[in-house]
Amino acid sequence: MNYVGIDIGGMSIKGGIVNENGVISTKKTVVCEPDKHDKAIVKDIAKLIDALLEESGVSRFEVCGIGIGCPGSVYDAEGIVRYSCNLNFRNTPMAELMADMTGIKNVKVSNDANCAALAETLFGAGRGAKNTVMVTLGTGVGTGIIADGKLLTGNRSAGAEGGHIQLNIGGRKCGCGKRGHFEAYASATALMKQVGEACEKHPESLMAKMAKSDGIDGKTAFNAAKMGDKVAVLTIKRYLKYVGAGLVSLANIFYPEVIIIGGGVSNEGEAVIAPLRSYVQKNVYGSEYNPKIDVVAATLRNDAGIIGAAALCF
Repeated sequence: MNYVGIDIGGMSIKGGIVNENGVISTKKTVVCEPDKHDKAIVKDIAKLIDALLEESGVSRFEVCGIGIGCPGSVYDAEGIVRYSCNLNFRNTPMAELMADMTGIKNVKVSNDANCAALAETLFGAGRGAKNTVMVTLGTGVGTGIIADGKLLTGNRSAGAEGGHIQLNIGGRKCGCGKRGHFEAYASATALMKQVGEACEKHPESLMAKMAKSDGIDGKTAFNAAKMGDKVAVLTIKRYLKYVGAGLVSLANIFYPEVIIIGGGVSNEGEAVIAPLRSYVQKNVYGSEYNPKIDVVAATLRNDAGIIGAAALCF
């Protein structure tokens, strides 16, 4: 059986032809232009689907459904993207528009982090578990929650926004405009800000010199730490405590079997995962008596969004 999975991001839109086993046979990517009108973006997605079908040789009649993962607040049951802060989606009837443009009537839409969580639970790092929490550390902090094998999305799919847990009242400004949220401290964007602040305080550090010559990205602190820079090591340690604090809050509420860490930061492997695993196991409520919660890196990488979106239609 053939499904189309679409993963909408702030910079690109990825799509693939996916079978019921979560295997992608054909994959393509187009640039996302966030300033475009919502219907124009949906039209670009429809063109991407046309290109996927042409390249794969799969006809529209052989597609069992189109699944779309989109950042922001999505009303799954109605296929409406209520709001996406980085894209011009405002009560956009995504499923209806896509069905009209493609002629494929079975269209499902959900939050992109929900899709990634679904994919990792069915086919990736959480395979075999029925209760998982996925946290993606990227431009923002996305979360997806699987409870008893089903996506947990709250009232009219407005929930599961773990990136906006309040860590610090009146603290750093979040991408959503509010202050003190998990995302404001634990995203890759937040890490870059923390690196910049550390470089200003310690211009003599290797990390500061690297930042001055090459600029700051999500790898700057980790690269400097690998070369023995103490300022970088302390910056990462502090950052991971912020991440750990958010994970503990999520763990105490949902108590999953496994927490899956995705996003660009997860590419650092055990340098990130091991400290987070230790932090969660030490600080979660009832740690001495309750089952252990494992913390692992996502395994599907950039394909998780495509596979999870397609899985909405399984």
